[in-house]
Amino acid sequence: MSQDHFFGSFEGTWEKLSQVAVKGAEYDSRERRPHPKCLQGTRVDLLNYIHRLLDDREKSRLIWLHGTAGVGKSAVAFTVAETMRDLKVTEETRVEKRLVGTFFFSRKHTKRCTTGYFFATLVYQLASNFPSVREDVNRTIRDNPALLDPDKSLRDQVEALFIQPLRRLQLRLRGCPPLAFVVDALDECTSETELTDLILYLARALCEPDLPVAHILLTSRLESHICKAFQNAEVCPRVCEIPVKTFGEGVAATISLDGADVDKDIYIFLHHSFKELQSRHPDFPQPSRDELERLASRAGRRFIVASTMMKFIDDGDSDPRDQLQVMLDLASELLPGTEVYKLYDRILSTCADPKRAYRHLSIVAALADPLPISQLSKLLGPGVGRDVETALVQLRSVVDIPTDGNLPVNIYHSSVRDYVSDPSNCNLSQVREIPSPHSLLAHSSFRLMMKEIPESSALLDMLSELKEHSRAMKSQDPRGLKELLSFLVQPPKPLSVFVSLLWLRGDRSSDLEPWLGSQDGCAWLQTPRGTTWLCTLGGEIWLQTQGGKDWLQTQGGMGWLQIGAGKRWLWSLGGSIWLLTKGGNDWLQTQQGKASLQTHLGRQWLESVLGTTWLGSQGGKDWLKTQGKRDQVPKGDCPPEIGGDWVLRNGDWLPEVGDEVQIPSMQSWTPKRNRPLLNQNWLQHAQEMNWREIFGPNGLLTLEGENWLQCPGGRTWLRTQRGEDWLGTIGGNSWLGTQGGRRWLQMPDGQNWLQTPGAQNWLETQDGQDWLDTKRGRDWLETKRGRDWLQGWMQTLDGRGWLQTKGGRDWLQTQSGRDWLQTPYGEAWQATPAASVWVTMEEFSSTLETISDSGPCQMS
Repeated sequence: MSQDHFFGSFEGTWEKLSQVAVKGAEYDSRERRPHPKCLQGTRVDLLNYIHRLLDDREKSRLIWLHGTAGVGKSAVAFTVAETMRDLKVTEETRVEKRLVGTFFFSRKHTKRCTTGYFFATLVYQLASNFPSVREDVNRTIRDNPALLDPDKSLRDQVEALFIQPLRRLQLRLRGCPPLAFVVDALDECTSETELTDLILYLARALCEPDLPVAHILLTSRLESHICKAFQNAEVCPRVCEIPVKTFGEGVAATISLDGADVDKDIYIFLHHSFKELQSRHPDFPQPSRDELERLASRAGRRFIVASTMMKFIDDGDSDPRDQLQVMLDLASELLPGTEVYKLYDRILSTCADPKRAYRHLSIVAALADPLPISQLSKLLGPGVGRDVETALVQLRSVVDIPTDGNLPVNIYHSSVRDYVSDPSNCNLSQVREIPSPHSLLAHSSFRLMMKEIPESSALLDMLSELKEHSRAMKSQDPRGLKELLSFLVQPPKPLSVFVSLLWLRGDRSSDLEPWLGSQDGCAWLQTPRGTTWLCTLGGEIWLQTQGGKDWLQTQGGMGWLQIGAGKRWLWSLGGSIWLLTKGGNDWLQTQQGKASLQTHLGRQWLESVLGTTWLGSQGGKDWLKTQGKRDQVPKGDCPPEIGGDWVLRNGDWLPEVGDEVQIPSMQSWTPKRNRPLLNQNWLQHAQEMNWREIFGPNGLLTLEGENWLQCPGGRTWLRTQRGEDWLGTIGGNSWLGTQGGRRWLQMPDGQNWLQTPGAQNWLETQDGQDWLDTKRGRDWLETKRGRDWLQGWMQTLDGRGWLQTKGGRDWLQTQSGRDWLQTPYGEAWQATPAASVWVTMEEFSSTLETISDSGPCQMS
């Protein structure tokens, strides 16, 4: 290899690393401006304690600084990084500093809310600080380019991009002070699993032999999954936790972010800030000591409250004296623990339109990647976005609005996102009924897509691009999406395609059901998945709606009634009820309907309660008068069994239908009454006779049969072996999907039955899965028995398939679901394409209800 080629390859690899490294995650990046920083004279004890730990040469440590939102964790992290940046590794060096890498997490930015770019960003800074390892880093990446892929395993990245480069520095740094890394806001990483792994791998790395001593300062809120990660047996020995109790004269008893000394620090900060304000406004009267102490005390030891107060007072547009009075009045109302949200309430109340201001603030906080005001206005459209700038300017105390219109608007602090994430956090009556920001953004996105993406190929390309930008997604070939949507018969439009995808991914909410009446929906019902769905509880319920009944009259519905699934439904309880409607009765008069009555299932239905009810109707009476024309039957074939022929064969079973039926070529025929009639007290015979003798073959699925199952005799029978055997049949499974069956499942008998093998099999059927999607089913999944069953089922293909349904998605949000995601099976599932698609569609599914309610007027 020539020298020129070598250096060309070297520079190319370094350029790729430079492109992957997230510059915005560095502590002093432009993206993070304005940088929070500890004012001189504040946080003295805390900073001194941290620097003593960073100077310890004995062994490498994880220094974990934690505290509640707004207490100044990021300011401390920035100040420590700034100080370490000024310290050289040796006196002789001009380049090499003790600060070798920083990463400030932020869920506002897609590349800063994941660990996928963490080690690439650190190694870029490390190799920039120590040019001697740059060649080795380049060689490693050139040999394995996949190391720069954010989906590459953390285990591989930490070894190649963290441990190996540090190992190269051991001899070079022998006798030198320790190196320092600063990692801020671990709680801003959106994946708890990723973060847990990151903490574990960092602790393991610091235990590696032949590495120079290095300390990692990490900050976070005190969240349960982070606490659990630091309590891990492999991690804990390397952790130095702050807050920490200290001993010594003149030193705070506890070193922490919100200790008793913080009130004094906030007082210093306020005094300094008002001095700066007075230098720009000489006529502004300096607040008295008592007023400063009142403001400092009411800040609740949270620097974010004090900082926001000052931004509100000195917003550049209002008279600072009036703004100060607003804050002084508010200070008398603040209670411990309410400081931040109360402050945000008061700031919003001073806006010309608090509701509009809250809406725009929530949208800015919800964006995965911040946008400039001009793009934000274009995204929201001429309606919602007409006065974005006017509204946001009034919120300068909580939103950073750059003077350069091309730069994005940012919230100052993550507590703002917490505040607008739930409208109940705001006590202003104007914002109680405001739509979620995700719904508004989805509206706007659909509007732009419908306007600017006219061709289906462009839409599919955009869907693919969306997946590539999603934090938890694997890339997928657009051809797969085309194949998935191959049933579409209308020219694809963005909104209709998204509704189709939502339905295909398991969202079967009532808001989406009108789609089934569209040409595309009717086409899907003819697919194998569509015909299968019609046999589920959700499908059967839909068939009872007006939309379902209308579809049964279409060519597609008529065709479905001729195949096996449709024929089975026809003689089920739902189908039998439909046959008694005008549409069903009309269908029975057709050639297809008459032919169905001649089948074995049709004859059984005629002997059931619902069948005899139909025979008593005018349509049934008319059918009883019909006769087959034997002279038209080909020689050798059996004549069709029309009404009159059926009477001759089954007269003994014909129940009372009212008046005598006059059948041509026959004398007046009066039905026999060998069978117990419905007007008799047949319930008394329930425990003496076989239920088939009382109700007929499908009798327990009739109204009378279902009523009997709710009475003491029926419930007692369900506890018998015969009852349990019946629950395992198709009829029993169907009954479990009815209202009465579901009520029984909540009773002690039903709960006990759920532990039997028959119930385990039923839970894995579509009817069982539909029940799991109900609130009662989800409640049962939270019981110990439910969790035990689910852990086993999740190991099967059907169980993992259930996770793609709405019920499965809801379960993943529960504690049991989150716990399962931490297991090896859950982690393996998250890496599958099915999980990837689910994550993409989740955002759209969560906003669909608002989209449907808003109507077409807001989509333009």
